[in-house]
Amino acid sequence: MSIDLRHLRCFLAVAEERGFTAASHRLHLSQPTLTRNIRALEESLGVRLFERSTRRTELTDKGKTLQEAVAPLLRRLDSVLQELQNGEKLRIGFNWGLPEGFSRLATRFTEETGVEVAFVRCDTPHAGLDTGQTHLGLLRSTPQQKGLRSVLLYEEPRIAAVPVSWQLAERTALDWSELADLPLIINTVSGTTFPDMWPAGRRPVVGAECRNFDEWLEQVAVGLGVGTAPVSAARRYTHPSVRLVPLTGAPTVPAYLAHPSHGAHPQAARFADQAWRAADELQT
Repeated sequence: MSIDLRHLRCFLAVAEERGFTAASHRLHLSQPTLTRNIRALEESLGVRLFERSTRRTELTDKGKTLQEAVAPLLRRLDSVLQELQNGEKLRIGFNWGLPEGFSRLATRFTEETGVEVAFVRCDTPHAGLDTGQTHLGLLRSTPQQKGLRSVLLYEEPRIAAVPVSWQLAERTALDWSELADLPLIINTVSGTTFPDMWPAGRRPVVGAECRNFDEWLEQVAVGLGVGTAPVSAARRYTHPSVRLVPLTGAPTVPAYLAHPSHGAHPQAARFADQAWRAADELQT
């Protein structure tokens, strides 16, 4: 008999709701799809499970017998499946500047799936995806590693980070072109700003290199150069020796959420899809 869980869940919903309309709402299925599943179950068993009329749907004696047997089995199965999910973690890597709304999204995701979301800081080019530490990675540039699938969540403006000891720190705004004449602090692992982003022949010199955001901020603080970061950095990171100055004419910084194309965590694509749909709230 070609009977699967789909057929049995549909049968139990109709039996408990005493009708196809209410059962279709409960299962989030169209009524024709639900009807086809019940018909397929009856044809596989070779028995009538429901007596239908224009006014009501009633279980036959065989239907009552099946309900009594199936209901506790499915509830036990659901309980076991839930127990298996408990303690499961979906690890999301980031280099710096995790969007504020991600915590709310993670809470909703855990409530819906039972899978806990853990945020892991990884100072690697692909936020732990390249080392196997994470299941998803928040990336601030277009993913270059092969075998990754990504969604663009949003793009945000940049802000300039300037040493407070410099006269530029007194400015109310800077233009992107002005930075070409200043030494630039480069985060070689997870940075978003590099000299080749300016026109050839007028590019900033490298004032210092570093490998993570904290080092980047400290090198700006001691006056080795300037840097740029997404505006969200102004809300998340501060330093008494660094002034964040609004920046005009600068390219935006993209935010991608990526996961492996093959062999990914079973919930990775689902979380990425929910993040993409909730992109507008992630930055608030």
